[in-house]
Amino acid sequence: MDPTNDALSRRHFLETAGGAVLASSLPGAFSDSSSAAAAQVDIPDNPLQSDRKIRMGIVGGGFGSAFQWQEDPNCIVHAVSDLRTDRRENLMKVYKCDRSYESLERLILDKDIEAVAVFTPAPDHVRHCASVMNAGKHVICAVPAAMSLEECERLLEAKKRNDRKYMMAETSYYRYHTIAARQLFDQGRFGELYYSEVEYYHPHDKPFIKRYWHYQGKRTWRHGFPPMHYPTHSTGFLVGVTRERLTEVSCLGWSNPRIDVYAKADNAYHNPFSDQTALMKTDKGHMCRCNVFWSGVASGERAQWFGANLAYYMPGSAGRPFRINGHNAPDWKEVPKFWHLLPKPMRHDSGHGGSHTFLTHEFIAALVEQREPAVNVYEALAMTAPGIVAYQSALKGGEQLKVPTFDVRA
Repeated sequence: MDPTNDALSRRHFLETAGGAVLASSLPGAFSDSSSAAAAQVDIPDNPLQSDRKIRMGIVGGGFGSAFQWQEDPNCIVHAVSDLRTDRRENLMKVYKCDRSYESLERLILDKDIEAVAVFTPAPDHVRHCASVMNAGKHVICAVPAAMSLEECERLLEAKKRNDRKYMMAETSYYRYHTIAARQLFDQGRFGELYYSEVEYYHPHDKPFIKRYWHYQGKRTWRHGFPPMHYPTHSTGFLVGVTRERLTEVSCLGWSNPRIDVYAKADNAYHNPFSDQTALMKTDKGHMCRCNVFWSGVASGERAQWFGANLAYYMPGSAGRPFRINGHNAPDWKEVPKFWHLLPKPMRHDSGHGGSHTFLTHEFIAALVEQREPAVNVYEALAMTAPGIVAYQSALKGGEQLKVPTFDVRA
């Protein structure tokens, strides 16, 4: 199987063809009229219909505590780990787990663990994921996948050498609006989807964010982190809908004069930018405007997709409402939540626009079904590498640069 087509897995089928076929019968599922009375049918308590249990190890007690592993009927949290005692204890409490390790290196020696969730600092992702796969275990990792093109190569090589499953926990892929846009695209309703605007606004000049810049008097990895080294909350809105590859990029950057860490490039990355915007070209000749801002007053993750026949606008902090325009647009009062794709205990709102439960279950489902997850290593690198190159473009004053592809089809 060509790994670049892993989105055509069972999970993807359920989200596209399956969602459309069931639209008229599943309450809350994909349908043209969210206000129409849906016929009541029996929804399986667990879409997998399997008793297999995946024994997980969870590493990273910050963001790593925000997922629903303990709610998935096909998952057992076997052990947790964090360098900090307080975070280890929190992980044990959240996941009702009585076994912990002081480091990832010790946790991966546990022979009973089949897969590991890595939520460690971004500069450690490739090293930690490679260690997990070298230990013979599958891995799901926080974003971004890598920090450099060389690290992209190392991650891919580790996955191929060990023949383990890798998934990137990109939240934009499973936001309700993205699932809906993906279905509309796969049904051909957009026509040619020729332009998208994708954006991630996370102001770092607010006191509650600045506190993550230091720990015990030392700078953390977040201090001065380049915006376009954290691109996937934006690029995932395009790659995760059309599966296109971003092949060329021209990027500009700006330094907020109020924030010395950027204005004076006073950080470990020598990064001078607090905000970056890029114009990207896809392998289909389409256009994408991509923003990642660490300052200003905007907030959140959102996108809008423009096709020849349909335009889809996600709501956002600026007050723009959810809207779909076009002669073949579904008559939705609000976007469906697609909970029928999840096991019954996980059918509830979760972090980052409802994405956490879907990300959690997708990784477990991929292991149970012995297939590649939706956001596999190829999709992850397709979302990550354009930002790495965009940052280099900004350092060169916006020079248009080529983005390498890591797909096997290249």
